[in-house]
Amino acid sequence: MRNFKAIIEYDGTNYHGFQVQPGQDLPTIQGTLESCLMRVLKEPIKITGAGRTDAGVHAEGQVINFFTNTKIPLDRFPLAINCRLPDDIVIKGVEEVEQSFHARYDAKGKHYVYRIYNNRIPSVFHKRFTYFVPYYIDEMKIREGCKLLVGTYNFKAFTASGVSVKNFERTIYSLDLMRQGDLWEFHIQGNGFLYNMVRIIIGTLLELGKGKRDLASIKEALEKQDRTLAGQTAPAQGLCLKNVFYS
Repeated sequence: MRNFKAIIEYDGTNYHGFQVQPGQDLPTIQGTLESCLMRVLKEPIKITGAGRTDAGVHAEGQVINFFTNTKIPLDRFPLAINCRLPDDIVIKGVEEVEQSFHARYDAKGKHYVYRIYNNRIPSVFHKRFTYFVPYYIDEMKIREGCKLLVGTYNFKAFTASGVSVKNFERTIYSLDLMRQGDLWEFHIQGNGFLYNMVRIIIGTLLELGKGKRDLASIKEALEKQDRTLAGQTAPAQGLCLKNVFYS
């Protein structure tokens, strides 16, 4: 058996997240990929993803791995699969890796991008991949808020209520805002992220920029670890998994 590592790009608009949902016949990225791979490779395929993106979330650099007996040369593999995948999923590259490689457990960090389109009038060209924000937001306040979230903290206030994990501590290496006209991009890199963590962070920063909260409220949410003290969860369509880091 060969262990293949692949970089995947997808538009998550039409999918109910990355992971197959047991007992539910809903379109997912994992299910679509496995079905296509099984048709091409003529064998059962089970893929493992580095991140379980939610419904409507996109990826430019999702990483998967899977085991196969195929003899297809690596340089021909993406073409053989992509011509059978739907237009909103693409395999960007494939390499053979050690048997022990695991896309999820071997990941050392992730880079997410959250995009907003800030204008009074929506754009048809940004609708699928940005969160439309038609009101004024204070850029300088948001930049100050970004600084407060960089570091190692208990991010329990910034994850969905009821999440059953033992450890809420995560490290954010960087949280940067890049702006080009009406298009705002929040780039966030860290060693790992809790369920809905990035979207809640963005929702909190947008409330700060709108004047609905102050900088002290972000510090309070971190200190008290109370979900009700953080902001609303920003919509899924603005979020994209940009890259996954390995040693």
